[in-house]
Amino acid sequence: MVDGMQAVHCVRGVQTALTMVPGISWCDVSMGRVEVEHDGRASEPLLRDAIGVAGFAVREVRSERRLPIAGGL
Repeated sequence: MVDGMQAVHCVRGVQTALTMVPGISWCDVSMGRVEVEHDGRASEPLLRDAIGVAGFAVREVRSERRLPIAGGL
């Protein structure tokens, strides 16, 4: 959860800030919520810092670890 996002320009600001974080392959930003897929290089502190640069604070983080399927279905 991200506090303070109240308008479309807030969403764009966070999306722009996240483009600077290495390793992100996909992100979805909406009012108060950010979802990110990355290759492991985008650590929680880097993500928090990027969102902070955009002027917002991360209130809650939920992590899910997904591993690639061997053989690439």
